[in-house]
Amino acid sequence: MTAELLSFPGTNQIAPRDVMLKVGGRPTDKAQGRDRSYLTPDELSRLTKAAGSVGRHRHRDKTLILVAYRHGLRVSELVGLKWADIDLKAAQVHIRRLKKGVDSTHPLQGDELRAFRRLMRDYGGAFVFTTERGGPLTRQTMNKMIARAGELAEIPFPVTPHQLRHACGFALANKGVPTRTLQHWLGHSSIRHTVRYTVLSSAAFDGIWR
Repeated sequence: MTAELLSFPGTNQIAPRDVMLKVGGRPTDKAQGRDRSYLTPDELSRLTKAAGSVGRHRHRDKTLILVAYRHGLRVSELVGLKWADIDLKAAQVHIRRLKKGVDSTHPLQGDELRAFRRLMRDYGGAFVFTTERGGPLTRQTMNKMIARAGELAEIPFPVTPHQLRHACGFALANKGVPTRTLQHWLGHSSIRHTVRYTVLSSAAFDGIWR
């Protein structure tokens, strides 16, 4: 899986080059030992390649990263995803947001449909991302898998699943997606949680000197 597969249709932008976030008085990424809260296209590609190169669940882990990024999912939203939430014929997935977020239905791209069909053949149970025994993955398992892939990819800071959600927000903001649309895509109940992405995007300034 390449960086192109991790991008949204019509863009290969994932995130601005150098951004540090400080939201609601939380410690900055630098204070937590990270340079930033997102992954670049090259890092996403390396992370996905690393996840798909080790262990018995290579396809599952690669698909997990793609879906987490493409739909801006939190860890609990991802591990809680069920086959009942996915309509492969209609190419749609129903996203059940947590943290008082707003649920929505997202379209699925061709690479996701192919990945889901293979997962459905290889794994059983009600949940999309499962263990060998058919139970849902835990948050701890996903955190460890992403961290291990980050180390194998030689990304120079600790990698967490939530960085994929931030990468989604920055990618869509850079694509020029309206803030209100981005709010609904990420499931934010308040637009003030969304402007962190759009205020740092350069898309609004494109062509300003033309």
